[in-house]
Amino acid sequence: MATVDMRRLETGAGGGYDAMGLSKRVDDDLDDDGRPRRTGTAWTASAHIITTVLGSGVLSLAWGVAQLGWVAGPGVMTLFAAVIYYTSALLADCYRTGDPVSGPRNRTYMAAVRATLDESKVKLCGAIQFVNLFGIGIGITIAASVSMLAIKKAGCFHKEGHKGDCNSYSMSPYIAIYGIMEIFFSQIPGLDSMWWLSILATVMSFTYSTIGISLGVAQIVANGGIQGGLTGVAVGINAAGKSITVMEKVWRSLQAFGNMAFAYGFSIDTLKAAAPSEAKVMKKATAVSVAVTTVIYLLCGCVGYAAFGDGAPDNLLTGFGFYEPFWLLDVANAAVTVHLVGTYQVITQPIFAYVELRAAAAWPDSAFVGTREVRLWPTAVRVSVCPLRLTWRTAYVCVTTAVAMAMPFFGSVVGLIGAISFWPLTVYFPVSMYIAQRRVPRGSTRWMFLQALSAVCLLVSVVAAAGSVADVAAEFKAHNPFRRG
Repeated sequence: MATVDMRRLETGAGGGYDAMGLSKRVDDDLDDDGRPRRTGTAWTASAHIITTVLGSGVLSLAWGVAQLGWVAGPGVMTLFAAVIYYTSALLADCYRTGDPVSGPRNRTYMAAVRATLDESKVKLCGAIQFVNLFGIGIGITIAASVSMLAIKKAGCFHKEGHKGDCNSYSMSPYIAIYGIMEIFFSQIPGLDSMWWLSILATVMSFTYSTIGISLGVAQIVANGGIQGGLTGVAVGINAAGKSITVMEKVWRSLQAFGNMAFAYGFSIDTLKAAAPSEAKVMKKATAVSVAVTTVIYLLCGCVGYAAFGDGAPDNLLTGFGFYEPFWLLDVANAAVTVHLVGTYQVITQPIFAYVELRAAAAWPDSAFVGTREVRLWPTAVRVSVCPLRLTWRTAYVCVTTAVAMAMPFFGSVVGLIGAISFWPLTVYFPVSMYIAQRRVPRGSTRWMFLQALSAVCLLVSVVAAAGSVADVAAEFKAHNPFRRG
């Protein structure tokens, strides 16, 4: 923020100061909203988006392609990429409210919704966002725990052989360990203290994605050719030796849509990521990031399917299509775990901040809400403690941990989260904001196209959610979360 310089008030107008006494040098460092001047480019914005998007969802894409086959699998992924680029471009046009050049900036997704749509839709969007973040937190907990357990299994298979009894371990202890780690990290006050997470996430995500693709290529070479078929997993006794009914084929194909939607869910980050630039540059950043992530997704999905065919696992690194080199699998799964420890905090910190800010506004004088210093007995070290933060964040992590422990199904949970969040956050709100922002006439060709796009994507979300719910129900019946390992 520009500051009034008292010397100017005493000595009159002078070089370096305007008529209001504001330092021009300082003003030159500020944008029109009073914040430090944004210096990002399309390349830095696209790098941020790629870092945000590229996560553990990539590991389920081989399974998704296996359900749909060589024609529909890559085709559906490409269609998701096209839809998400288009709706993200619509969202970029909502970066400023009113005038596209000088209108007020919307720094976040919610700010754009609040500035463009009515209060009921603002509340609906907020509720959907919180449900989505809660669900992603559960999915992340499951994914990280699966990777930790896979490290244990890899050591067992290396020692006992590929036919060793290494699949009887319970995942519950690993979910509990992950939950304890997140309780500790959740006490970090806010994201300002986590600048290093983007760097760490980039390194870890590219590490395990590269290892997964490389192992898949090696498996294709070892097989002497490409596995899989044009229509995906076959009904009856398939190539993997498993019996698949017609309804199972249908449900799994629908769930595959949800898995792919989960992997692509990033339009919610478009405004925040590209805020240094204006709409034209944001669209370029979105195009670059969608292109890069789509190439990586197609590589992971198609290489995994080519390597394992109908037997492609729902998690490329933990389904034990690969057994060796076990140490490389351990490196990949350790990278997944480290990445997801940080990702959980990025996902949950907005929920923490929202509740704590509301509590502070409602009870500003409460000792429970405020921060106090306590001495760590028997030392002289003093630390700041907020009772609300300590109890609320711990309770939240415990809830996500308990839900993950009750249904630790990576593929189906990921598909359900992707299906539920895809239409409202990626399509409906960007389309609605664009129509309101640009005053698109009702009944016009563009209006009808946007509404048709939204309706088709709603149908995709509904059927994908149905497939994922069916799979969750089937796995839940066969799962005992309290089995002793």
